[in-house]
Amino acid sequence: MIPDPTILHPMTGQSRVVFLKPLIESEKIEVGEYTYYDDPDAATEFEERNVLYAYGPEKLRIGRYCALAAGTRFIMAGADHPMVGVSTFPFAIFGGDWAEATLDIVMNVESRGDTTVGNDVWFGYNTTIMPGVTVGDGAIIASGAVVTADVSPYAIVGGNPAKTIRRRFDDADVERLLRAAWWDWPVELVTEHARTIMAGSPADIAAVAADHGLERAV
Repeated sequence: MIPDPTILHPMTGQSRVVFLKPLIESEKIEVGEYTYYDDPDAATEFEERNVLYAYGPEKLRIGRYCALAAGTRFIMAGADHPMVGVSTFPFAIFGGDWAEATLDIVMNVESRGDTTVGNDVWFGYNTTIMPGVTVGDGAIIASGAVVTADVSPYAIVGGNPAKTIRRRFDDADVERLLRAAWWDWPVELVTEHARTIMAGSPADIAAVAADHGLERAV
């Protein structure tokens, strides 16, 4: 049986695991099928507890088949404070005379833009993703990492600020995987080749995509 991506709790008896797509209500958050969040305390409160300072128009986009461990948090661009003068204190948010005198300064802060996560990304425990970051397909974010800059596809990053520890595959294999884009295959094909996806080589994945005419340009 293939898991139903519209079911909130896909694992019987495990309320700590949720598929995010059926959970999300905010128009500022987009999540692909089968991406899940695992939290023993508040899995269903992901929008409130894990996507922080989403005050502006910026969006959080997360692809398919991503795994988010407990404590994975996305800091959105609304967290930024003006740094054009002496103080970073956000006078305007408290209204009244303070807002009248300073609102334009807050409104003119340059946005860091949307935060984008690719497909098949694994976020370890207590990871933090800063505003405007792009995390590439197949990346791994080590536990406790604070990601302040873009992460390349199939890179493993860790630390604060996060740095590349190593790449999972060489350039040729990364290109093969991005062209194959297994996460875009029909779920029936994913199911048929799940063992190959988990334990096979990039060449194996590329061969399946080629056999079914599913390779894409990169």
